[in-house]
Parts: sequence; structure tokens; C-alpha cells
Amino acid sequence: MIIESVMPETTQASGPAGPLETRLTLPPKPEKGQVAVICHPHPLYGGTMDNKVVSTLARACLERGLPVVTFNFRGVGASAGVHDHGVGEVGDCLAVIDWAAQQTGADQVVLAGFSFGSYIAAAASSRLPPGQVLRQLMLIAPPVHHYPFTSLALPPETLVVQGEADEVVPPEAVFVWAEQAGLPVVRLPGCSHFFHGRLTELKQIVVEKLS
Repeated sequence: MIIESVMPETTQASGPAGPLETRLTLPPKPEKGQVAVICHPHPLYGGTMDNKVVSTLARACLERGLPVVTFNFRGVGASAGVHDHGVGEVGDCLAVIDWAAQQTGADQVVLAGFSFGSYIAAAASSRLPPGQVLRQLMLIAPPVHHYPFTSLALPPETLVVQGEADEVVPPEAVFVWAEQAGLPVVRLPGCSHFFHGRLTELKQIVVEKLS
């Protein structure tokens, strides 16, 4: 299914370290009261809001009628500041959620992230701005071996997607963490960290989760 979206608008949101490069894309008939915010992978390894996995998540959300906000963390693209190793980036995410709510009138947020971005999304999910409710949390290839996911209390309906041939995030570490956290995992056999050749499959998983 092909969804024609309104031309995305790239602008700035006010972040804790300065302006954040932010992009809002609207579907033809947006769902009222809801918005999706998507976090990109590690900035020091080339991660930006234009990452293909981020774009795939965005297309899935647009197909479900959700306005989508993607953004560059501090120090990436036109965003001010410098990389803060996953600490300040949580504040960036929360600032963008607040901005997204102001722009769209939404009080429910779908929060998603890929790799490094999944940790930021997870950490932000329990610290939403006043008046915001988490509709869905989606963690794609979460680097549980590198960030303190075990310290986070996540909703039981959280979507975790993990490739079994991930060369960056140890798949078994994700499976053990998810089992201990009581979270189901969608396992993709033969799938690499960057979902080479599997983006269509990933998109469908997200679309079905949001149905």
C-alpha cells in the first residue's frame, strides 16, 4: 500500500542544548490526537533522521494515519550541541515530543527508535511531558549490551524487533533481556542489524502492530 503524504516540513524545535533539526510529515488524513516520534541510530556511526530504518518506521506510521516527527539529536545535521552518550539525547527526545504535541494537538504518542535510538525512546517513554500518554513503544535492534535497559520499566505491549543475524547487537542478549522483562520479541531469521533486504518485512510488522 502506497500512502501519499503531505510534503514534509523541516524546521527546528527548541532543545535543552539548543535548536534541534526536526521534520514533521503528515498523512493525507491524520489520526486526531496521535503523533509518532522516531529516534535515529548512533550519531557517532553516521546515524541521522534520514537513516533507512527510521524512514521505514516513518512510512509504516504514515500508512496507519499517524503524523510523524523525525529529528536529529544534538550535534547531528543542523542540530546544536554535541553528542552526550545517551544522556542529553533523552532530553532532546522529550523536547521533540513536546514540540510535536504543540504542532499537532496530539496527546498520545507512538515512540519508536532504532539501535541507539531505541534506548533513547525507551528511556524517554516513562518521562513524557505532562498531558502526554504513551500509545505504543517500538524498539528495533535495541543495544541492550551497551545501555542500561534493565533499569527501565517498559510497558508489556512494547514491540521489540530483533534480527537473528545482527552483527552489531548480540541477538541472544536481546532475547535474554526481553524474556526477563516479560516482553515478546519478533525474531527475524537471517536478518542483519541494518535490515538489509528486510525493510518491507519490518514495515509490515509495524503496520500490523499499529492496527
